[in-house]
Amino acid sequence: MGITRDEITLTNAVDLADARRGLISEKSVRSVTVTAVADTGALRLTIPESLREKLEAALTEGVEVRWKDRLDITQAWVVQRECAVLLGAMPMEGMDIMIDPKGQRLVGIHGDEQLGILY
Repeated sequence: MGITRDEITLTNAVDLADARRGLISEKSVRSVTVTAVADTGALRLTIPESLREKLEAALTEGVEVRWKDRLDITQAWVVQRECAVLLGAMPMEGMDIMIDPKGQRLVGIHGDEQLGILY
């Protein structure tokens, strides 16, 4: 089995909440799109310090992870050195996605339709 990479968008969850409340503009929400390594051996989202600085998220704050039309809010483990962004098992489970080992891509566990919407 090879390495599976896919594009995800990471957004500062506190910024999102502040924008929804009208405290900051939508343009002020800090977000970045990156290519991540899907790693079922990793538990959480893991990002390098340089990416944390772009998001300006404290270690205890949430990060919204978005893959296609799915999202999960999770905490990120921050590594002091440059490294690949790892999309671990917990955020993948939160988005109901898995690795298709044959196609080496991310897919919805139950197809492409969302199973439910949380409010």
